[in-house]
Amino acid sequence: MSRIAVVPGDGIGPEVIGPALALFDALALDVELDVLDHVNARTYLRTGHALTEEDLDRLRDSAAILLGAVGDPRLGDTPYVRGVLTRLRVELDLYANYRPTRLWHDRLSPLREESRRGIDCVIVRENTEGLYSGIGGGIGDGSSRELALDVDVSTHHGVSRVLDFAFSVARTSVCLVDKANAVRHGGTLWQRCWREAVGRHPGVPTRHLYVDAAAMKLVTDPTPFDVLVTNNAHGDILSDLTAGLAGGLGLAASANLNATTGLGLFEPVHGSAPDLVGTGTANPLAAILSTALLVEHLGHAREAAAVRAAVARVIQREDVTPDLGGRRSTREVGEAVLAELR
Repeated sequence: MSRIAVVPGDGIGPEVIGPALALFDALALDVELDVLDHVNARTYLRTGHALTEEDLDRLRDSAAILLGAVGDPRLGDTPYVRGVLTRLRVELDLYANYRPTRLWHDRLSPLREESRRGIDCVIVRENTEGLYSGIGGGIGDGSSRELALDVDVSTHHGVSRVLDFAFSVARTSVCLVDKANAVRHGGTLWQRCWREAVGRHPGVPTRHLYVDAAAMKLVTDPTPFDVLVTNNAHGDILSDLTAGLAGGLGLAASANLNATTGLGLFEPVHGSAPDLVGTGTANPLAAILSTALLVEHLGHAREAAAVRAAVARVIQREDVTPDLGGRRSTREVGEAVLAELR
């Protein structure tokens, strides 16, 4: 039996995690759910922290982690989100962020030309370094001479392993995305690691694009792309862009992975969406598709494929929430997916 740690989190997190958890029974998977429903903003507001060392040990010792959402508008500019999500990524060394994007139905694409709508690609984002490393500081008190610094960290170890991961999940090709022509030191390191990685993976077609060119090509014709690998900040932006090309964040699933330890944290990327809390309109499909990634990660490829097929049929007949043009509630969409599985 595999133990799955579940952190419903904040906002719509608990609302979308509910339908996702129902999948385990529907698929008859032998798993134990360890729900940490105290890791949230309420705990932080009450105690000043949300994730204890004991919690971290429970998560580390699980087979996989399913996360709903982290974030609360009451907390503003506090260390809360970094103290949960970023801490999990860094302390569990979940160095590869895996964001698959697929156009589930032609009507969901914002692109005009039908032949260029069929996006089916993966953004692999370095997840523990880059601009989000938290290294930096500031000098000044709000005057015109104030100085702020955020350090973009790249290491040979960190870059090399995420590049190797990208090659390991490629079906047809890998594209490196960077800004080496403007970011001199980090760009030089990424380019050197890229040449080394290409040498380790002969026979895989590759290309290189600067991030501005990659963004332009994605919104004009995303169909040639298979795997795009990039740094933390570029990956954050490009993965939201690709989600928009496939219908929006309500369908965006993700995995935070360590290919060496085998641990993975799976989450919908839409955030806590405080404006949707309690309305019954939050889209559960991103959480359901994230759970499919988790199920596949645990070795159940057939069951994961069944979940994706069920999602495709639900979208096809427009049994979806308002963000996808439907009139169904969060609960009704979850029930529709379960009905397809049964």
